[in-house]
Amino acid sequence: MDRQQRPKILVVDDTPTNIQVLAEILGQEYEIFFALNGPEGLAMAEAQQPDIILLDIMMPKMDGFEVCLKLKKNPLTKNIPVIFITALNMEEDEARGLELGAVDYITKPIRPSVVRARVKNHVELKRYRDYLENISMKDGLTGVPNRRRMDEYLEQEWKRSKRKNKPISLLMLDIDHFKLYNDNYGHSEGDECLKKVASAIEESLSRPADMTARFGGEEFVCILPETDESGAKLIAQRVQENIKKMSIPHEYSPVDSLITLSIGIATTIPDESASQQELLKNADQMLYQAKNSGRNQIQSASI
Repeated sequence: MDRQQRPKILVVDDTPTNIQVLAEILGQEYEIFFALNGPEGLAMAEAQQPDIILLDIMMPKMDGFEVCLKLKKNPLTKNIPVIFITALNMEEDEARGLELGAVDYITKPIRPSVVRARVKNHVELKRYRDYLENISMKDGLTGVPNRRRMDEYLEQEWKRSKRKNKPISLLMLDIDHFKLYNDNYGHSEGDECLKKVASAIEESLSRPADMTARFGGEEFVCILPETDESGAKLIAQRVQENIKKMSIPHEYSPVDSLITLSIGIATTIPDESASQQELLKNADQMLYQAKNSGRNQIQSASI
């Protein structure tokens, strides 16, 4: 299997020899990362997004139970399966670990065939869950993330931007006079237009962290983490240029003979006094201004 495609396993254990044993058992099939204490494990889980975490319980600073609790409270790591691998073999310890959200509990001494089988089962289950989740989060027509996924991602990036004290920008985009397009070209052509516009918007975003989503009807949203107002304007201009290059005819539009977009931008550095819903609201207000001022233009504000 290609190294880049191998599932990722994070081992959190304060004993290097235990890590080495697990790496020898699993290293042929999985990409192994390791952390020697709880805080380091939490940071690595968030950064690496492993497919599964193998977690010791008895560690200094922060024990495995506390690490598991924190993993399950963090939106970025809560869905990563955790397997405890520990010398604690009391029934109450196993029950506590499972109650905290672990998917399995393996006691030492380590039995290689058991570890391999259980890890394989849980990795495959996670991959299947991820596949189903991915389908449920996509817009059926355009293939871009849907409103549900957008809300989830905006909350996630809002919290991250707040923690890092970084700006976040949101673009709200609307196809100008799309009702006239549908009425005159038909709904089948309207669907094709939506697909092309979604593709053009996606192609305008260059970073993996940027997201295009269908907000509803003919409206789309772009979430741009760590992007200030001037950077967001550049991306909005790129979107408009890409839409123009597609040359989708719209002879019934009072604005242009081709499909055009109106775009509203809102930018902020999140703090305790604001919410992601306010960012959405302000982007919508800027979109309203763009449409009210003649359409096929960009309006922006920092809040």
